[in-house]
Amino acid sequence: MLYRLGLLLLLAAILTGFFFYFRLTRIIDQRLAEGPFSTSTSIMAEPRTLSSGDAMVLEDVVQLLRLSGYTTAAGNPAGWFDQRSGTVEIFPGKQAIEAAGPVRLSFASGKIASIATLDGRRELQQYRLNPPLLANLSEARERRRLVHFASIPPVLVHAVISAEDKRFFQHGGLDFSRMFKAAYIDLKDGRKREGASTLTMQLARSLWLNRGKSWRRKLVEVLITTHLEHKLSKQQIFEDYANEIYLGQRGTYSINGFGEGARVVFGKDLSQIDTAQAALLAGLVRGPSYYNPMQYPERARQRRNLVLSLMYRNGYLKESEYRDAAATPLRIAPESAAYWANSFFLGLLNTELRTRFGGEPEGSLWVYSTLDPELQRAAEASVRSGMELVDQQLRKRSRTNPGSRGRPQVALIALDPRTGEIKALVGGRDYTTSQLNHVLAMRQPGSVFKPFVYAAAISTAVDGAKQVFTPASLLSDEPTTFYDGVKTYEPKDFDSEFTGEVTLRTALAHSLNIPTVSLAQQVGYRRVVALARQAGLNENIAPTPSVALGAYETTPLEIAGAYTMFANRGVVVRPTTIAMVRAHDGTVLYRRQPEAHKVLDPRVAYVMVSMLEEVLRSGTGAGVRSRGFTQPAGGKTGTSRDGWFAGFTDELLCVVWVGFDDNRDLDLEGARSALPIWADFMKRASGLRRYGVVHYFERPAGVVPKEICADSGELAGSQCPNVRDEVFIEGTEPTAVCNLPEHGGVADITVDRP
Repeated sequence: MLYRLGLLLLLAAILTGFFFYFRLTRIIDQRLAEGPFSTSTSIMAEPRTLSSGDAMVLEDVVQLLRLSGYTTAAGNPAGWFDQRSGTVEIFPGKQAIEAAGPVRLSFASGKIASIATLDGRRELQQYRLNPPLLANLSEARERRRLVHFASIPPVLVHAVISAEDKRFFQHGGLDFSRMFKAAYIDLKDGRKREGASTLTMQLARSLWLNRGKSWRRKLVEVLITTHLEHKLSKQQIFEDYANEIYLGQRGTYSINGFGEGARVVFGKDLSQIDTAQAALLAGLVRGPSYYNPMQYPERARQRRNLVLSLMYRNGYLKESEYRDAAATPLRIAPESAAYWANSFFLGLLNTELRTRFGGEPEGSLWVYSTLDPELQRAAEASVRSGMELVDQQLRKRSRTNPGSRGRPQVALIALDPRTGEIKALVGGRDYTTSQLNHVLAMRQPGSVFKPFVYAAAISTAVDGAKQVFTPASLLSDEPTTFYDGVKTYEPKDFDSEFTGEVTLRTALAHSLNIPTVSLAQQVGYRRVVALARQAGLNENIAPTPSVALGAYETTPLEIAGAYTMFANRGVVVRPTTIAMVRAHDGTVLYRRQPEAHKVLDPRVAYVMVSMLEEVLRSGTGAGVRSRGFTQPAGGKTGTSRDGWFAGFTDELLCVVWVGFDDNRDLDLEGARSALPIWADFMKRASGLRRYGVVHYFERPAGVVPKEICADSGELAGSQCPNVRDEVFIEGTEPTAVCNLPEHGGVADITVDRP
């Protein structure tokens, strides 16, 4: 009886084990079918297009190829390349976006001399590379850069198996001789010292199991390991291991995989690492925090050299190679703010992605972003140099205690004003010290808001208002008290000087406060606020006198979106970070269509552009020209507690903000804080092929030019000393000739409108 009961219990245990195993393998097979990183999101930058005639040498193109995922290994899914003397041959992989097939680039005199198909049948003017990977992110805030086995340097494979599992390519997932040896040593020493986990066991533990220790978990680990070895090749297992392994923490992200590890530790692509660097990466696996080369360089060096000695002992290095690598300095890349600068953009993209998909999107996604890597690098460089100038000015003003004021922060956002695609974004000085994205910070815009007042005024010419304003209309610049029904408001100009009567053009160009508030009062505060909200500014902006001077808070992102109406013929487009989203199988889940709506009549927009060009020509933004930026552009300075500059060409719109996080007064005008950064960035952008050719804004039908007296706003007389060209919406141009006595005027003279 007991014998039968024992058999039944044994049979039940076996059946339970089989049931558990098959259930477990079904879960594993499903995960493997989806891909081990099926919950991750790969975010790509905008693809780079190479053109015949580009000023680039072969090494520049090779660097771009590596950044875009190409390697020298044939069969790499992204593509591969063959570098030769004076030429490079590019072969698109199965994941490539270019349909032209293999091509050969030839170089001469520091330029791309030609682009031709490899069969020699066609000459191409352009060739588009794969979009470079910005980041591969998971819900657990893991950053990784997925690599394929073919693109992993053999020296890294040798380093890893020497350090972690030297019989990896011989055993079936469980290294029994190593297990027995580890058990003997642990038993002899009376404590656990030796590990016996193979790479496959480590992968199983990392992908499917928690960190707890128990016999049940160990049994499950063995079952998963056995199944992985049955389902996958050794190369596939090593590839997944190389992409999953944890290599430490940077900022708020964990660094997973050797691809991302090479970027963080050495500042280079994995394919470019040498023997010593491969050994250092392999050594980090045992203890990423303990052997952190930034914090503990001596520990990291000793661990690296131990791995090198194992590689030598296992026959992967000659003695001379081992000694040379062991004598090599660590050569760690400094923790660069530039590496993390994309993080501000990625945070904004992640928010937009969740909004588009109504929460956290499921499955593996390929997100094609709008970021232009070249322009992003230009933005980062301009912010670094510009903020150094800001720091210098603040130190001069605080000689007694130069560090007492702390360091101000910065935001820069650049977008295509026709599509709203954000091409570059810097949300702060250093992501590693502060993750606050200042592009989204609510701050007083100051005079950057004034163009909304003037746009509402110029719109009176097209919407049937009783009182019509033009750029030549006169405003009073004298001490004035305004009343909103509750309290009085007494603005002052920045320099506390008053100039009497001025035209709208002059008042905007020189950012005069009293004329601007007076204009807002005459147009109607509610009308000004309505226009600002239609342009995309927030609902908290109220119709009071102080609204005219930007007293109500908004964000650099809102300002950038709203300013598109000036550069885009009166049409506002919503800023975006996403061009397209695809599922892992290639299905397009979302494709960007510009979200646009008309806010201004094109004639009004053109007149406003003309007035904003004046700001750069003769007003508070003239420093832009003195700093060497010469493209046709309009813009506006802003000074509240902070410094602002917002400006645009027909190709690119950029907003810069500088200020303190605690809302203290920066005590630097926008012309001395934000403007230099804007000018430097736009100058750098103008040196890039895509943004190098801009055009003057085209005057639409219904706008007429007239020569006027800048003092009276009337048609210029023969003796007027201050004559300029002005633009008017047809039907609003002046008909009277200037009759100021000091200009020789004696009576009203009118000119019939054509």
